Amino acid sequence: MFYDLNLPYSNTANPSELSRNLSFSAELGYNCIALSRTLSGKVPTDVAADVISLPIANVKVPAPVTLLTRITFTISDPSQNHRLSSLQSAYNIVALRPTNEKALSLCCQSLECDLISLDLSIRLPFILKFKTMAAALQRGIRFEICYAGGVIGAGTEARRNLISGATALIRATRGRGIIISSEAKSALGLRGPWDVVNLAAVWGLSQERGKEAVCEEARKVVQLARLKRESFRGVVDVIFGGDSPKQDQAQKEKSAVTNGLKRKAVDGELDVSAGMKDGEKPLSKTQMKKRARRAKQEASTTKSSEPINAKIPHET
Repeated sequence: MFYDLNLPYSNTANPSELSRNLSFSAELGYNCIALSRTLSGKVPTDVAADVISLPIANVKVPAPVTLLTRITFTISDPSQNHRLSSLQSAYNIVALRPTNEKALSLCCQSLECDLISLDLSIRLPFILKFKTMAAALQRGIRFEICYAGGVIGAGTEARRNLISGATALIRATRGRGIIISSEAKSALGLRGPWDVVNLAAVWGLSQERGKEAVCEEARKVVQLARLKRESFRGVVDVIFGGDSPKQDQAQKEKSAVTNGLKRKAVDGELDVSAGMKDGEKPLSKTQMKKRARRAKQEASTTKSSEPINAKIPHET
């Protein structure tokens, strides 16, 4: 499966244009697409009101495409991000875009997110260091490179900044934990998965790593984000499928037979309540063994008391 985890979308976008972009992405071979919305400043108080509202009735979604929702939050002042945890329950993917070195260090070390997306179409005002990048990789956070800013309709400077920024990111991360997305505002800015792999080779990423950037690494981002939302502390995922009617009926029958006793004599075991009168206490296993031994002895005594020579009737 091929992933494009950054397709810009707004609530005021034209549904026909969005349908065209989704159809073109499906033709290029993408199977999972994330509709991304960008926010900056303070995190809104009512997050549910700002969630992407997709008019399904007006948008034609191709059959093989899976749609996800994503929020890209631009961070310039780290002190305004105390409500970032509320975004994880509203969106499938939470991405942070730091604009300075202090915000980048905070995103890599402590802020809860799924992706760190850097705007590489402009010259970064800070240096990417391996120690800072490694702290994010140890927490399971990936880094994103968006190619549309330096491919179509971009000037020479934006293309140069994209190449130098992507090369610096690949060098700082040792080529690990990188995904590549489009961030294309129109269908003209989209490229096929194998074109993206070849483009990554220009930046210094091997073809194997380039394919992982649009397949395996992107899939890990989606799965880890789902675990954070649905599991207990991102570790244990509790799934209850419900009991079948047959199991419920069998459980009721067992409860009726055992009558709430701890020692259950059901399905092949000795029935404790067999041969008991109302009001009597159930027999223990020792008492039941004694009764069985006594019955066996009585049966052997009766057998030994019978005459040995049996009378044989005369034939006529």
